[in-house]
Amino acid sequence: MNITADTIWSAVRTVREKAPVVHSITNYVVMNSTANALLALGASPVMAHAEEEMEEMVGIASALVINIGTLSPAWVRAMFRAAEAARKRRIPIVLDPVGAGATSYRTRTARELIKAVPPDIIRGNASEIMALLDSNAKTKGVDSSASSDAAVDLGRALHAECGAAVCISGETDYTIGRTGGIRGRNGHIMMTRVTGLGCTASALCGAFAAVTPDPAVAAAEAMAVMGIAGEIAVSGSAGPGSLQVYFLDALYRLSAEDIERLLKLEVEE
Repeated sequence: MNITADTIWSAVRTVREKAPVVHSITNYVVMNSTANALLALGASPVMAHAEEEMEEMVGIASALVINIGTLSPAWVRAMFRAAEAARKRRIPIVLDPVGAGATSYRTRTARELIKAVPPDIIRGNASEIMALLDSNAKTKGVDSSASSDAAVDLGRALHAECGAAVCISGETDYTIGRTGGIRGRNGHIMMTRVTGLGCTASALCGAFAAVTPDPAVAAAEAMAVMGIAGEIAVSGSAGPGSLQVYFLDALYRLSAEDIERLLKLEVEE
């Protein structure tokens, strides 16, 4: 896979130049924060969930992000409808199976979405990724009860089953694609104290997928940028509250020099 500090910066510049519309069907908890992160990066967020407008909204989007954090029957119908419209238009689909493994409803919903309209990228924490294939895997609410290392084998199996690039976030971020894998080690433990940063990573996957043809590379770009911005933000913040503000500023001000200086990435062929 071709991913370096230079190619990541090129993707950031393309997002800023093209401002791709990222349609996010996401949860109530994170709508504001993920929309602001997309704007800070340079993308254009749309946060729509009404079933009646899915085809039209997908029609103006460059990527679709489906996040199952706060499910209801109407939202689930909208997710399927949007995914079908996105597949017809051949725009990338990102699925965040938030809390898969916590309840049978959300686990079943995520599995049915993958089966009906296989996404281009599936991004989740270790427990969520494991729950998509292993009925015994459980999450701690929406938080992971396993390390990302423990989910790699099931991540590979999930990729083989549905064809999606699989991104497993954690202390080490793993991205598994058709031409190999990528390990990223950017980020900071304080980021786990801010709600919605995992969901933000999925939203950014949508922005990068809109400009990067290889879904695995797009996901790895998003995780690298997330982690680098998080590290920069932590260096100037006093705790989780100010981290949220500094994180948006770091995304907005991110430079080629920042990426070159801080990137921690390993590519496996």
